[in-house]
Amino acid sequence: MRDPYEVLGVPKSASQDEIKKSFRRLAKKLHPDANKKDPKTAAKFAELNAAYEILGDDKKRQAFDRGEIDAEGKPRFHGFEGASTGRGFGGFGREGGFETFTWGRDGFRRASGRGGGFGRFEDILGDMFGGFAAGGTGSGPDSGFTGFEAEDFGAGRRERDIVATLIISLNEAAKGVKKRVRLPTGKEVEVRVPAGMTDGQQIRLKGQGLGSPGGATGDALITVRLASHPYFKVEGPNLRLDLPVTLYEAVLGGKIRVPTLDGVVEINVQAGTSAGRTFRLKGKGLPTKPTPGDLFVTVRIVLPERSDGKLEALMREWRDQRPYDPRKDLG
Repeated sequence: MRDPYEVLGVPKSASQDEIKKSFRRLAKKLHPDANKKDPKTAAKFAELNAAYEILGDDKKRQAFDRGEIDAEGKPRFHGFEGASTGRGFGGFGREGGFETFTWGRDGFRRASGRGGGFGRFEDILGDMFGGFAAGGTGSGPDSGFTGFEAEDFGAGRRERDIVATLIISLNEAAKGVKKRVRLPTGKEVEVRVPAGMTDGQQIRLKGQGLGSPGGATGDALITVRLASHPYFKVEGPNLRLDLPVTLYEAVLGGKIRVPTLDGVVEINVQAGTSAGRTFRLKGKGLPTKPTPGDLFVTVRIVLPERSDGKLEALMREWRDQRPYDPRKDLG
């Protein structure tokens, strides 16, 4: 994957607000729903979301800038004491024992075998697949998912489950979608994502994992991740939206159009509505079962981009003749 700063088109000195504005601008331009005739934009949209996952998070951005994670958010391997410098899966430690390194849920793990023993055949397979999962192919933006890792390869474990991550858009989560995913084994499978799936839920594909001599075949566990949306924020089955309104709409009231996942609706903003007031649109969140989520719309008053002499004069008159203190209860 390309450098996330390059993907978002911002310099490394960019502020979080500049990064967010650039993401929203590009997301609207590259969103699959707006480019149905150009299938290539789906890959670009996935790449854009992956970049924002890093730069939009202060901790991840700092880790990337320090070289601790790569452009896909994976930890960079800087080597272990006693490990070989080649691309193999292990090396010889200080006492001459063979050491192997595997990649799992907790990152790299070291296992030593004294006396030069290589361990059981299935353990070696576990190490090999662990290394493949850490740096194998098939995790780029065109594949539709961000990466995968091998499940814990315990010596006594008969089944061999594998895991992969699938990124889908919010609209795809709402309507359901079929996607092809490349598993750590190299096999491609079609995954049906039902409508209403939330971020972090898993889909189990029976018998699509690894086999072992005389043992049962494991499963493939696909974790669904929702791509960041230009203006909706996901909170479980619910959605949140900051709704920009003008000063005169807040003062005078009126009907304002609000986007939802299944079309535009109108809400009635009462006269004298303050910034921060939240409207609840029941059932307009993700279509989860048995009860769909809600959409929470929060009013954000936006002033004109350019200064206005008449508005400033009116505000000075208001301040002098009709002062009020909204912070009186703050002490």
